[in-house]
Amino acid sequence: MILSISFSKPAADIEARLGRPYKKARIIRNAKASLSGKTVAYEAEFFTQTQAFQQQMTEQEVQKFIESHAGTTFKIAVERTETSEITIRANRHGAVKTFTRALSPDNRFAGKSTGEKKKAYLLPEGVPVSFLVRLGVMTREGKVVTSKYDKYRQINRFLEYIRDILGDIERIATGGEGFSAERPLRIADFGCGKSYLTFATYYFLSVVQKVPVQIAGLDLKESVIADCQKLARDCQYGGLNFAVGNIADYAGKEAPDLIITLHACDTATDFALEYAVRRGAVAILSVPCCQHEINNALSVRYKDFADDSPFASLTRHGILRERFAALATDAIRAELLEEQGYSVQLLEFIDMSHTPKNLLIRAVRKSGERDGAQNSRLAAAAQSRKRALLAALGTQQTLDTLLDGTSASEAATGGVRP
Repeated sequence: MILSISFSKPAADIEARLGRPYKKARIIRNAKASLSGKTVAYEAEFFTQTQAFQQQMTEQEVQKFIESHAGTTFKIAVERTETSEITIRANRHGAVKTFTRALSPDNRFAGKSTGEKKKAYLLPEGVPVSFLVRLGVMTREGKVVTSKYDKYRQINRFLEYIRDILGDIERIATGGEGFSAERPLRIADFGCGKSYLTFATYYFLSVVQKVPVQIAGLDLKESVIADCQKLARDCQYGGLNFAVGNIADYAGKEAPDLIITLHACDTATDFALEYAVRRGAVAILSVPCCQHEINNALSVRYKDFADDSPFASLTRHGILRERFAALATDAIRAELLEEQGYSVQLLEFIDMSHTPKNLLIRAVRKSGERDGAQNSRLAAAAQSRKRALLAALGTQQTLDTLLDGTSASEAATGGVRP
């Protein structure tokens, strides 16, 4: 049984073969799916230079993909089974050879609930982390609790998203000087909740990366904030502080470099994004939730779409209308951030099997006069696409209303429109 397979070294014509210029790919068996008897037993992830694309595959589809692309579309493929590692490699003349290596019991998969092989997590298993132990994710010995393994994976995935842009944040925020005790990396987490990811971010940056950091977590639930504040004290995380309040009440002395907003419900995400733009945040990580606004509007007027409208089929049925409205909402948000001078990626946050709210918006502010003309063209194109979509839907969107008239230059400096 195939447990995982990774693909690398793409052929020059990979875009013609697969539709995108993928750099690598990996397919991992989902043990939960196989135990439940589902035919979709694998999760595949394909990576371009800047994006990641996910899909689910059956065992037959995986076998067909291997036969079609291992050693050809991708010059190197490494397949892992329960007992062996199989490498499929093409040499410079195009000849494909297969090498099989038996795995000793110590090198076989550990049988985690995810069915994936061990990987080099940013917070590695076996190394106890105080806040993870106190939150019940790890034992005192550093072993991940089986029922918390999905949370552990989620935490590490989120930290990867931060790691990938950390250099850009430092360069833009400090002009390349680097963060220091006098000029720490400043982060605001709106709607932090129980703060698993807030604590993970602080630990990763402060302890692992040795980056001076100040993080402020904000939430409306007093009991939750009290627990978080106590845990921060117990862990001796002096640069991590929590307060009760909402986005509108937040008035940090210094503008945050990075703003995190995870599962802020409906238009609360828009207010957080507006705050980020107004204060000139260098980077934004946002996982939207419960996008009701456009869905409510379409629920009222979906019958107005003629049968030959491209939106008619997407708005007739409630479940499709809800999903389409959520995608439209986040597409508009992405265009608005592009319009305000950010480079934007839409990424998968966690697996679809865990929650449908799995889209993460990652935005990093552009900088540099050299690319000013190109950035202006990109911003204008984003504005045009946004306007076209809103006009076609006949709706409004809160972030668009909040940012109406704000220029990219104002956003980049944290300027407030008069």
